[in-house]
Amino acid sequence: MPSTARATSLTRRGLLAAGGALGLGAALAACGGGDEKGKGGGASAPASAKSGPWEFKDDRGTLVTTKAVPKNIVAFTGMAAALKDFGVEVTGVFGPTYVEDPKTKEKKPDVQAGDLDIAKVKVIGNVWGEFNIEEYLKLQPEVLITDMWEQNALWYVPEEQKDKILKIAPSVALWAAGKSMPAVLQRHADLAASLGADVQSAKVKQDKARFEAAAERLRKVAQGKKDIKVLIGSGAPDTFYVSTPVRPTDTLFFQELGITLVVPEKLDPSGWFELLSWENVDKYKADVILLDNRTGTLQPEQLKAKPTWAALPAVKAGQVFPRVTEPVYSYAKCAPLLEDLATALENAKKVS
Repeated sequence: MPSTARATSLTRRGLLAAGGALGLGAALAACGGGDEKGKGGGASAPASAKSGPWEFKDDRGTLVTTKAVPKNIVAFTGMAAALKDFGVEVTGVFGPTYVEDPKTKEKKPDVQAGDLDIAKVKVIGNVWGEFNIEEYLKLQPEVLITDMWEQNALWYVPEEQKDKILKIAPSVALWAAGKSMPAVLQRHADLAASLGADVQSAKVKQDKARFEAAAERLRKVAQGKKDIKVLIGSGAPDTFYVSTPVRPTDTLFFQELGITLVVPEKLDPSGWFELLSWENVDKYKADVILLDNRTGTLQPEQLKAKPTWAALPAVKAGQVFPRVTEPVYSYAKCAPLLEDLATALENAKKVS
């Protein structure tokens, strides 16, 4: 999975116990639903051209089938935001969707919500470990769609509730790691097409062209900035995470484009990052730092209080930039990530 800085900083809220929900057991039994293994390939034809069953082979290798193209879709927030950009609306979401002002109680969209109208989708879980099964049942979901950071691990579906949840509706999982960004974007486009989206629309074509142009621009910038070392990091109260670039989709692509990324030497057992104490945060020389922008991780304003952070050459030079650690996988949302990084590198100076 990506940096646990976010997950460990968030409060785990208890889910509704199955025994305490009126009729939950009977409802689960009635729903049945499930995935079937098969040998189908890729996405099926656009739903608009179909009147019969729907099927899609996901990144687990599971052929997911339903009697008709799903309309009541419940998805991980970032996945829902990506599908919206391709032209598919969802009914409900789970995962970081909004941030609530503790004083006014006003809810503002989380960075992962993209262009979702958070007032029009049912939020059945907003933090790690939160997934309201009762509300999920009320939505009468036809399919659950989420990311996958480890094989067969459904992102933001609580492990302790997974068996109950997966009895309600079939699930689809797409890689959010281990594959380069263009390949992951194509899979999201395939899924959207199978659900009825017109991925050949003028808007999607324009977004894709913008993404490809941004990638080419970044490639050219990287050629002239080989000496600039870029570190991928995430801040927590007691720990600084230095991420490996060889697993996340964005950093894999950055490497392919020629950007020089810091590679940590001693990864933790998860294989995603090296944990540094704040006393040792200067272990790796870096000219640019891309800092995890997710809600729940420490941001530059909060990090000012840490003297060792403030002393880093990249920080002193003002060369710390936000990193969208969990991208919304649409061309519309990924193109700006490449454009922003290209601008940052164009202006970056060697400081380490």
